[in-house]
Amino acid sequence: MRIIVAGFQHETNTFADSRADDAAFAHGGGFPPLTRGAAMFDALHPAANLPAAGFIAAAQAAGDTILPILWCAACPSGFVVRSTYEKIADEIVQGIRDALPADAIYLDLHGAMVAEHQPCGEGELLARVRAVTGPDLPIVVSLNLHANVSARMLDLADATVAFRTYPHTDMAATGRRAYDVLAARIAQGGPFATVAHRSPYLTPICWQSTHDEPARGLYARLEAIEQATGATLSFAMGFPAADIPDCGAMVWAHAPTPEVATAAADAMNAALLAAEADFNGRLYDPAEAVAEALALNEQGVQPVILADPQDNPGAGGSSDTTGILRALVAADVPDAALGLFHDPAAAAKAHAAGTGATLTLALGGNAGLPDDRPFTVTAVVEKLSDGRLTTSGPYYGTLAMDLGPSACLRIGGTRVAVVTNRAQMADLEMFRFLGIEPATCPILVVKSAVHFRAAFQPIAGKLLTAIAPGAMRMRAMDWDWHHLPEGLRLMPGGPAFTRAAALT
Repeated sequence: MRIIVAGFQHETNTFADSRADDAAFAHGGGFPPLTRGAAMFDALHPAANLPAAGFIAAAQAAGDTILPILWCAACPSGFVVRSTYEKIADEIVQGIRDALPADAIYLDLHGAMVAEHQPCGEGELLARVRAVTGPDLPIVVSLNLHANVSARMLDLADATVAFRTYPHTDMAATGRRAYDVLAARIAQGGPFATVAHRSPYLTPICWQSTHDEPARGLYARLEAIEQATGATLSFAMGFPAADIPDCGAMVWAHAPTPEVATAAADAMNAALLAAEADFNGRLYDPAEAVAEALALNEQGVQPVILADPQDNPGAGGSSDTTGILRALVAADVPDAALGLFHDPAAAAKAHAAGTGATLTLALGGNAGLPDDRPFTVTAVVEKLSDGRLTTSGPYYGTLAMDLGPSACLRIGGTRVAVVTNRAQMADLEMFRFLGIEPATCPILVVKSAVHFRAAFQPIAGKLLTAIAPGAMRMRAMDWDWHHLPEGLRLMPGGPAFTRAAALT
């Protein structure tokens, strides 16, 4: 087959003040930079844990010809800038127009993109692609587990498949599944029947890990239903920081007949409804988390890993809030490390001062959050780096990463990995490049919600989730909502959104 391939990924936190502009997609924010044409084969190489990499490898192994258009991603943030969305979408659509005729199209999308002018970025892109291809050309899409899936997306694509792990260790595997679904669609000779159900409740991302219940059991149930029915079944847990009508989890099934699709989707939806009360856990404030970590260290438990999910740059956080850092310093912790801390000015000052220098500077607190501010510290510059490293863990796979000028700053007993380019801490090499060995550090603070677990859980003595300032709230009631579906519960078992309340 001749298969057109393109990708356009962004996870949008509509409550974050930052924006995804041309520069954000040009850099990639921890993922490959914007890439065009044949260069995509190098960026999306088989060792990269990316959906398009898995799809391309599967298609080439089957002897198909890939027609590469454009692939890009940006670090999660606030809205995608209107002009940036239009520029990239236009290039993808024009590239598809020029590449036709083809046998199929594969699109590597996220599913939670919101542009300044488009509440469903993926649905709008698919509509523009369909305007070029017509209704009959098969289009298959892969989506993130955190996709806020719309009916428009399901209607415009022949098949849509989502990740099944969080941390997303199955991104490349999802691309390979997308290829298998495309082959089944073409062999069938016509469209699948599709049935979908939207969840009546939102779940905080810190309780969505598929390492734990209830998500682990839900995805095991999904695979059992799929095997029993023969349907292609997906469950996206949604990204609960998007004030849009399609926010929230979705279950959907593709099958040769409506009866099979209905049976699969209904069974999975029943499991999701039954699991509502189980999406919960302990949330510590920073001082409590540090005290608990020190107590565990005294018992011989280490590393104790403190997740800082509200400042997770993988969900729109600024990665520079100071709540947990202040708690570490106040407790005079003897040995801890925190990363990644995004502060280009501090990194530049450290490079100007040089290794071994002692300097006083205002660190972080630049997001303008009402509950955070810069933290004035005296720090020793322990190590400097140009920020170039190669990841090696199960989340990023093998990827060349550029964090820009970086520094390890020691504040008392706490070492802070300060970087110029924002990226989520989800690989051991993201500490090691600054001389910090995570496996032997008694306390680690990671600005991540769940993705860090893929690499860090195997070395962890204990994991704690701390609630410090940040743009990604773990309690959705803390946000001011306006556009959600009427009656959607803001937390498992929590209060429901009403338009009347939003208007007041």
